[in-house]
Parts: sequence; C-alpha cells; structure tokens
Amino acid sequence: MQMRPQANQFIACDKPFSDARIVLFGAPYDSTTSFRPGTRFGPGAMRLESFGIETYSMRSGRDLVDDTAVFDSGDLELPFGCQEAALEQIEARASEILKAGKIPFLLGGEHLVTLGAVRAVLRQYPDLVILHFDAHADLREDYLGNPLSHACVLRRCHDLVGDGHIYQFGIRSGTREERQFMLDGHVTAELFGDTTLSAIVESIGRQTPVYLTIDMDVLDPSEFPGTGTQEAGGFRYDRLVADMSLICQRLMVVGIDNVELNPGLDPSGRSTALACKFLREELLSLSNPL
Repeated sequence: MQMRPQANQFIACDKPFSDARIVLFGAPYDSTTSFRPGTRFGPGAMRLESFGIETYSMRSGRDLVDDTAVFDSGDLELPFGCQEAALEQIEARASEILKAGKIPFLLGGEHLVTLGAVRAVLRQYPDLVILHFDAHADLREDYLGNPLSHACVLRRCHDLVGDGHIYQFGIRSGTREERQFMLDGHVTAELFGDTTLSAIVESIGRQTPVYLTIDMDVLDPSEFPGTGTQEAGGFRYDRLVADMSLICQRLMVVGIDNVELNPGLDPSGRSTALACKFLREELLSLSNPL
C-alpha cells in the first residue's frame, strides 16, 4: 500500500511519509457501540476543526510546523458489521507504519479499534506494556454474547499480553466481574482520582515498549460531553495533558490512539476543539522525549 498525501489532514501533519516519525490514521468505526453511535465521525471532525487551533503550543513552547514530523495517512475504509475484517485492516495499516520505523497514531472510532493496532505493535514488540486511560474498565469477557465489543477491548488485549502488562487509569465504571478481574491482579488499575502514575512510569522504565490508548471519556463530561457513554467524576483536561506528557516524554511509546470522540453529541463543538488541542499536545510530546 502506497502512502499518499491527503487533501483533508490534521493541521500541519503534512510531512512526507518518508520523513515522518509519527503517522496518523483514522479508523471511523462504531459498529459495536452499545449506547449512542457516532464515533465514526470523530477523525473527520478533528481534521476539519483542527484549523481552528494554533500550530503553536503555549504550554510546551513548541510548534507542529517546526518541531514535529507527522504524516496524516487519512481514514481507512472499514466494513461496518464485520468486526474482524475491520480489525484486520487496522492491523495491516499499523503494521505498515511500524515496518517503516515510525509510530502509528490511531484516531477512532469506538474503542474496539485499539485491538487491531495492538495486534500489530505486539508482533514487533512482544514485551509490550499497555497504558489505558478510560472511564470504563472494558474488561468484560463478552457484551451481549459478543467478545469483539468495545466493552471487551482491554480483555482481548489482556488475552494477548497477559498479566502484569496492562495499567489502567481513571476507571470509574464497570461490572462486579471486571472489578474482581482487577483485584485478582490480572491488570493494575488506578481507580477514580488516585495518582500513582509517576511510580508506574518509573517502574516500567525507558527500555520497555509502551502502547498508550486514551478513551476521551476519561475526561469529566463537564469538559467533554461529546462522547457516547458519559461518566461523572472524570479527569480535568490539565491532568490528562500532564499525565500524557509524562508518559510520552519518559517512556518508549511505540503506538498510541485516541478514541470515542462523538462530535454529533456536542453541538457546541467544544469536545472536538478539546480533542484537537489534546492531539496537538500529544504530537509535540511524542516528538520531544526526554
């Protein structure tokens, strides 16, 4: 598959594929959404609305134009109604990016899309650790009989990486069985407002490959209403940026995604604007490891 420039791209993500360190790609898929669909429109909305923000970040003092090398490869055309076929396409695109020595950055879409990217990254980095920010545990064995549901994505990732390789942050919703899965030590979960990230980052170390997955509903609905399954008691934007920056600058992030923006649920546009600004900060942090 040849990577070609896109007419519609996230602001300043226009470096040639050969020169890029980070490659964006969208997975506009929401076929297993259990409540309010519409995340398939997230990647397109972010690209369009990105031109309403500055390329320069006053937080970091850096600029997407001068301080990053990012190529936006556009959205995949995914088959709705067939989860495995969609996951295979996501896996193939992520694998292509990885084989070129670059970091795949996936924009969802519902959270199930993460599984395709994790499969690709794990093949290249078998000792992979997953850091997961979310309001929901996503550790169900199945949802309404479907093991390939957005409500099961971290359980499917656990099937791949095993115990001790998943760390969860911001979790404040789940089933009794999911909580027991945490308590049994299969994953390490920071519930509600705990702040153990610094110690976890230190324990992981700089040599361990990390996949970072961020469900934007980890944010409080007062800041981010544009998501399908809102949960009160979430992170503030500043904390999420600080946590993300620590991870991207102190650890070896080899794959990353942002998922679950549902732009149609927030007519004000502030959720999409926040998602765009957050993506800018991520790209700048990934481009500036300590």
